[in-house]
Amino acid sequence: MKATLILPVLKQDQIWKDQTKFEDIFDVDHFINYLKDDVRIVRDIPDWFTEKDELFTSIKRTVKNIPKYASAQFYIDNVLPRIKEKKIMSIKPFVDRLGYDNVPMEINRLRCRVNYHALKFLPDIEEMADKLAARMRNRTGSVNPYMALHLRFEKGMVGLSFCDFAGTREEKEMMAAYRQKEWPRRYKNGSHLWPLALQKRKEGRCPLEPGEIAIILRALGYTRGTQIYVASGQVYGGKNRMAPLRNMFPNLVTKEELASAAEMAPFRKHVTSLAALDFLVCLRSDAFVMTHGGNFAKLIMGARRYGGRHRLKSIKPDKGLMSKSLGDPHMGWAAFSDDVVITHQTRAGLPEPTFPNYDLWENPLTPCMCPTA
Repeated sequence: MKATLILPVLKQDQIWKDQTKFEDIFDVDHFINYLKDDVRIVRDIPDWFTEKDELFTSIKRTVKNIPKYASAQFYIDNVLPRIKEKKIMSIKPFVDRLGYDNVPMEINRLRCRVNYHALKFLPDIEEMADKLAARMRNRTGSVNPYMALHLRFEKGMVGLSFCDFAGTREEKEMMAAYRQKEWPRRYKNGSHLWPLALQKRKEGRCPLEPGEIAIILRALGYTRGTQIYVASGQVYGGKNRMAPLRNMFPNLVTKEELASAAEMAPFRKHVTSLAALDFLVCLRSDAFVMTHGGNFAKLIMGARRYGGRHRLKSIKPDKGLMSKSLGDPHMGWAAFSDDVVITHQTRAGLPEPTFPNYDLWENPLTPCMCPTA
């Protein structure tokens, strides 16, 4: 559209309720300078614009109802005229609102330049992440590899998934009340949720529990001595829920255990700063394992592929098949272990050709990377 970009405003997450600003975690000067030949970027809304308070609240100033995976031509025909008319407009939401296969290849290449080069964390975040990664490698007194485990089992994620998990009757009642409060339209009267939860688990749409991922890792051959960095918020169910994982893999640590309270204090101002630390430590790991989908895990998978770290494992468990295997009372350990190993031979993070509407952030091969012979 040849429009000027005002520094992005980060969406406030419904679960984390974080109010981080773009400049709180990203190097703004680098972002603007790196993209100067691609798009004009300004830091703030111009002084001549007198309706700043309305920019993100007024219907007149917001472009909504953009279809998912819209084409480049859609923006030229429908969004650009409104920007020309109003001079300044906000566009929201912007998740999956631009297609992959219906835009010029140069636009997809620009996405990769933005994601893997222009977006750079602030120096203090980068430095702290380097320290955490170095401490992970030297926990045993000698240099050793480490695994990063992105464990998505916070209360908000468990609630939002509307899946059923092991627990006491009291826990289930409390979770039902939480879901009814936070997502009343989806909850309704709750009568339809049990069959829905079963179906979602069969389809692999439920987060893996700590105990489930522990069994999968052991089946893949990871031993009790494996050094594991856990990237996670507060795990739902606390120590009891984490016990199976910690018992099988005692060398399990978080950033809070690797760094002092004083070191972590500057990053506690924003939840996103803590997530940025986790992101970078996961990125630098020798093996990365995700337990659920989401932007965080997808971005790490994509960045590892783009940066050549696909030579190191990035494991994306087949949750649907694992649900079936874990629920089979007649399957012995040897058969289960073979099943896990065979299933995940092709799910270890190697780049794959993209296809229409495929998530470019998770797999940047086709538009961003040169294929090798």
